[in-house]
Amino acid sequence: MLFLLACSTASTEKGNVLRGKVVRVADGDTVTILVDETQHRIRLDGIDCPELKQAFGRKAKDFVSDLVFGETVKVVYEDTDFYGRILGVVYAPGGVNVNEELLKAGLAWHYKQYNKSEKLARLEDAARAAKKGLWADKNPMPPWEFRKSKKKK
Repeated sequence: MLFLLACSTASTEKGNVLRGKVVRVADGDTVTILVDETQHRIRLDGIDCPELKQAFGRKAKDFVSDLVFGETVKVVYEDTDFYGRILGVVYAPGGVNVNEELLKAGLAWHYKQYNKSEKLARLEDAARAAKKGLWADKNPMPPWEFRKSKKKK
């Protein structure tokens, strides 16, 4: 009974909350959690990680896997994206904000087109200045440009 309560959906002033076990990490910014026998695809809100075939794409996926795969996480969300995925902030055990950690490690861009968070912008700027992760490359290609270039072929 306690387990069901821990994995239920709740609503807060800042949005909805899901708690569930991460059963899949598709890439750096998409995970699947299991809540009460239902799987939910979560798109990490406010960030965009390199695609798996891009430089640092695998590293971003591995980073997220190391933080949350097999763990029970909290997801705070308000909306879904075009593909029906929940757009959320994922909190690893201990309250670690996975979205922010990816930016700090230089493994994601702040997705400014869809998110206006000043904090996320500052985290990206700090990683850039320190040349962390993908910012060590001379000209890292944003994933949205990479996806656009693949569609043209």
